[in-house]
Amino acid sequence: MTDVDIEVFYDGDCPLCVREMRLLRRLDKREHIRFVDIAAGSFDRSSVGVTWEALMDRIHARLPDGTLVEGVEVFRRLYATVGFKSLVALTRLPGVAQLLDLGYRWFAKNRMRLTGRCTDGACELHARRTSTSTTL
Repeated sequence: MTDVDIEVFYDGDCPLCVREMRLLRRLDKREHIRFVDIAAGSFDRSSVGVTWEALMDRIHARLPDGTLVEGVEVFRRLYATVGFKSLVALTRLPGVAQLLDLGYRWFAKNRMRLTGRCTDGACELHARRTSTSTTL
């Protein structure tokens, strides 16, 4: 990975995720973030080194040295990259960090339902993507 500070893997079928990535694209004036839509047909999940389920369970990003980060840490890195380092520092404070982690875990667990992507009370995206992942 060259020319970027961070490569983010996001669910392009998630309306809230897409909105957040759109905002970050606008803020990324220096183009130091690579945005990778894991819902795109051209996405090669084997290039990341984690399972499809893991990618869908929580947001992931890759740093230039190949290190993967996930969850709230991804957002910290993204917003620091676009110039919000002071605000990001506040998210690392004791108490604040734990609340953000707890809130994100709850959101990630419930995002399919919250974004209207469940039918008849069931969220089947994992099974659908897993069974078709060999064609991606």
